[in-house]
Amino acid sequence: MKKLCVFILIAAFMPQILSAQKQSAPKSYHLLIGTYTNGGSDGIYVYRFNGKTGSTRFEQSVKTSDPSFLAVSADQKYVYAANESHRATGDSVTAFKFDSHTGQLTYLNQLPAYGNDPCYVSVDRKNKNLFVANYSSGSLTAYSLKPDGSLGDTLQTIRHTGGSVDADRQKTAHVHAVVLSPDEKYLLADDLGTDKVYKYNYQPGKKQVLTPAAQSAVSIKAGGGPRHLVFGKNAKQAYLVQEMGAKISVFNYLGGKLNPVQTVEMEDAAFTGKNGAADIHLSPNGKFLYASNRGEANDITVYKVNATTGKLNFVQRQSCLGKGPRNFAIDPDGKFLMVANQISDDIFTFKINPSTGKLTQTGTKLQISHPVCLKFVPVK
Repeated sequence: MKKLCVFILIAAFMPQILSAQKQSAPKSYHLLIGTYTNGGSDGIYVYRFNGKTGSTRFEQSVKTSDPSFLAVSADQKYVYAANESHRATGDSVTAFKFDSHTGQLTYLNQLPAYGNDPCYVSVDRKNKNLFVANYSSGSLTAYSLKPDGSLGDTLQTIRHTGGSVDADRQKTAHVHAVVLSPDEKYLLADDLGTDKVYKYNYQPGKKQVLTPAAQSAVSIKAGGGPRHLVFGKNAKQAYLVQEMGAKISVFNYLGGKLNPVQTVEMEDAAFTGKNGAADIHLSPNGKFLYASNRGEANDITVYKVNATTGKLNFVQRQSCLGKGPRNFAIDPDGKFLMVANQISDDIFTFKINPSTGKLTQTGTKLQISHPVCLKFVPVK
């Protein structure tokens, strides 16, 4: 009778026991790494990332030429690469099928970028359309996507014109990023060459999926060089990193319009070296913002986000421990930040303080030739 009672008690509490075990188990992610391949790397690398310790182990690599930027579909079944290469296949876009259980990438197809030096790629949540920013030709290209995730028709190529004040960097337009708004009603195109963020209506299913919005562009201070942009967690703000100015522009975002409210410096007044601001991300909870600067700074600046206004307050400036922090990523749990140092051929992992947002070194380092893009994907 006692054995029966014990059995009944165990059976009754088994769901709670299993649930507790599941919650305490460390989360695991795939870490996708895009590289420039002129240094001998394969192309895209996949590592398994331990969400508890921050450790990594190699899973596989796939040969593809200069995958300088990666995008993962919302259902995590497909990966798209911007192939920023004049060699072999030339400037192009490549589609892969992705197994989020094993981390296996399988080539689907490839199409021309219809522009020079594709450096950014984004995909809508329904996996209907893909967008590519072509830096040197100052253009963006829109593609349809097939049900199997492969690239379909080329729908549009839009070329920007004009320039700005920097004779070396801004003689012509240079589209550096294409970002969908949180409601996916608009596509924003950051143009380093013209010092503008262009805004397009996004209407999937139409003959022209992109048309100029009522507020067709927002300008920043001449010579700043818009590069990457992220939206706040509440979708009421947008944050733009200026590559040449090494500044962060803060915008209120309401009714599809961007209104500038703040600009903050990434370096302190004593810094007189060369800048090359690169990447920008928010912590998953939206409380902290991080931005990387290359040039002679080689650091990551941390800001606290005001919960009411969205404005930024300086928290920390942390060395990236290498050279050329072109890209970085924060794991979905907000515990770790990994930075890809293109010039020094390494990736360092930092621990994030959940209360302050500050970064501390973990001692974890990956040695990979020319890493330039990092993406986390949950293991299923």
